[in-house]
Amino acid sequence: MSTGGIPFLENGIECVCVDSQDPERLAAWWQKLVGGEAHIDSDGDVSLRTGSMVVLFLAVPEPKRHKNRLHFDLRATDFESAVAAALALGAELAPDIYDGPSWQVLRDPEGNEFCILRPRDDTGHHAGTDGAPSSIGP
Repeated sequence: MSTGGIPFLENGIECVCVDSQDPERLAAWWQKLVGGEAHIDSDGDVSLRTGSMVVLFLAVPEPKRHKNRLHFDLRATDFESAVAAALALGAELAPDIYDGPSWQVLRDPEGNEFCILRPRDDTGHHAGTDGAPSSIGP
């Protein structure tokens, strides 16, 4: 399903913004995880361009307090290796959000949830979602 949107928007969604107590540190962490090119502006906010997507890390004084209403889903080509690499960078498992076989919920260094999704199989469906538990656990 596709619609044109309102005619007054140039390109639809320009970027996704993430509030952060330390935008430079958090953007650097995400850059290690997903790659991309980071730029710091004069206000200390950091934009991270990964392909066609821009994530803007904005400085805020308060820490994150509740579950995110918006989060990133990252599609893995090797699920277990991707989860292990995220954990090695300092991500934490978040089994309180979801603890099942289809994907893994993690938290970045400031507590923002994100998901690593299993690869798609040849039919375009999620691979490994037959109900078997993941080999990655708390």
